[in-house]
Amino acid sequence: MKPNAIKHDVLAGKTVAGAMVFEFFSPGMSAILANAGCRFVLYDMEHTGLGFETLKWLFSSCRGLPIEPMVRVPRGEYAWLARALDLGARGVMIPMVESAEQAQAIVQACRYPPVGRRGAAFGFAQCDYLGGDVAEKIRRSHERTMVIAQIETERGLEQVEDIAAVGGVDVLWVGHFDLSNFLGIPGRFDDPRFDAAMRHVAAVARRHGKAAGFMATDAAWIARAREMGYTMIAGGTDTGLLERALKQMVGQIEAAGR
Repeated sequence: MKPNAIKHDVLAGKTVAGAMVFEFFSPGMSAILANAGCRFVLYDMEHTGLGFETLKWLFSSCRGLPIEPMVRVPRGEYAWLARALDLGARGVMIPMVESAEQAQAIVQACRYPPVGRRGAAFGFAQCDYLGGDVAEKIRRSHERTMVIAQIETERGLEQVEDIAAVGGVDVLWVGHFDLSNFLGIPGRFDDPRFDAAMRHVAAVARRHGKAAGFMATDAAWIARAREMGYTMIAGGTDTGLLERALKQMVGQIEAAGR
């Protein structure tokens, strides 16, 4: 079981760049992202209809590449978390984490006994179908698995200090659209209340030795998030990036034809 190539850097507060994928679940996507310099990819199951069979195939396409495959599950429940890890996820992102109790249950689902309650399935995708000492596999699994808790509701924001204190939670990740919605200011990212919330999450993460994560959609968001202390940053959305690049190119084509 290969170690997670980014976990140490993430927890050390180093900037780690990756991507979030919502639409283009194709066999070449992992290589394209790795070629672009992404160190991780988060495939989204929450909003996309992505299923486990396709996810397993996507994770397989990451083997041998310098990129860590991760997934955002729809909810922080055992059936989603344990199955994603069994398929080879190196990290799991959980939406709408709102309490320490919820965070503890998530961590338990991601860890084997005696520290957790995850069921055992060795010799399959998660350990590249290899044999070996089970106790060593458990140790390595615990070392490499990343748990990314999304703070994206007013309740999660109120409880963020307690959530961050839970051992096994590695990253606090702001979901900016949901957070603005639950704060009653949908899409108003320049509102002082939203700005204060983002800064608070990053400060809490630092205080507890966690990383702060964010998905940035353009250079302005990257600069803003970095200034606030966010260090695990995904580029996205894949649909938006493609549309923006094609709009620019189409404009150049049309201009050249005039």
